[in-house]
Amino acid sequence: MRNQLSSQSTSDFRRSETGYARSVDEVQVTIPAELLEAAGVNPADASRDATMLLTLELYRENKISLGRAAELCQTSVEAFMVFAGCHEVPLQYNRSELEEDRRTLERLGS
Repeated sequence: MRNQLSSQSTSDFRRSETGYARSVDEVQVTIPAELLEAAGVNPADASRDATMLLTLELYRENKISLGRAAELCQTSVEAFMVFAGCHEVPLQYNRSELEEDRRTLERLGS
C-alpha cells in the first residue's frame, strides 16, 4: 500500500512561527506506507514529518544551516534545535552559518 503526501504543485504563502510570510513551492511525493511505518511517521502528519526528517538529514550533512533548516520546517530555530537533539544530531553552527542566518533574517524582514 502506498501513501501519498498531501501537497500542491503551486506556490502558496505560509506564515512561520517567526511571523514572516514566505512563498513556498510544493511538490507531490508518493511514499510507501511501509517506509512511513519504519520511520515512525503518522500518515496523517506525513507531509510535515517527512519535511522535518529530510531537513534534519540535510542539516546533518551540512548542506543547510540551522536557520535555513528551521525556515524550511516553518518552525523556530529553538524548536528545530530541540528536534535535532531528540534525533541525536549535534548542533553545527559556525561563522559562515551565522552569516547565512543573518542574510536569511534580512531577506525575511523585507
